[in-house]
Amino acid sequence: MKLAWSPERASKAYIDTVQACVVSRESGVAEFISAMAAGWNSQLIVETWSQGGAMATSVGLAVARSHTCGRHVCVVPDERAGSEYAERMGEAGVAAAEVVVGEAEEVMEGLVGVEFLVVDGGRRDFPRVVRLAKLSSKGAVLVCKNACSASNKGLVWRSLVAQAQAQARGSRRVVRSVFLPVGKGLDMAHVSASSASAVNPSPHRWIKHVDQQSGDVHFIRT
Repeated sequence: MKLAWSPERASKAYIDTVQACVVSRESGVAEFISAMAAGWNSQLIVETWSQGGAMATSVGLAVARSHTCGRHVCVVPDERAGSEYAERMGEAGVAAAEVVVGEAEEVMEGLVGVEFLVVDGGRRDFPRVVRLAKLSSKGAVLVCKNACSASNKGLVWRSLVAQAQAQARGSRRVVRSVFLPVGKGLDMAHVSASSASAVNPSPHRWIKHVDQQSGDVHFIRT
């Protein structure tokens, strides 16, 4: 199986996000990300958040989760940030995500089957977060917000995905990646479903068969 796109679900999440946070200051970032997460019916949505950070994207992801009935996880560096996140989500009138406290690159080890990942390009650790993400076998969508201010200007999705899957079974590829001038920049990539057939592929063999009556020689490929 692989991720399947639903325009109807995406549209509903987009509209609900507009109504939930009346976003105008972030140039549509929250609405767009919400629509993408819901449209792909993401069952495990993961985001990173730091104390004092903007809340619109988190609200949008919470709205998306309500449409997919999946799991929404927010990774924060400490308890203080977790408390602020929960409080501000409550003020926004939406259900807070499941808060996981710890260093992002360490926490990612325990989150298996990520289908939608949002990282902040303003954080120096975001490349490591992506590399350590255990993506779903059905595929995943990776989003880097604030990409214009990314501390690592050499972000290349293909190399990060290759490193992330170096020890995994099967193979992956970046189906498409794009940079959008929305807000402070959105860098996105759609990663394909894993393919176990790429591991130890069975070689084709030719079998020679001679018809005993006619003497004709046939070659059969298996």
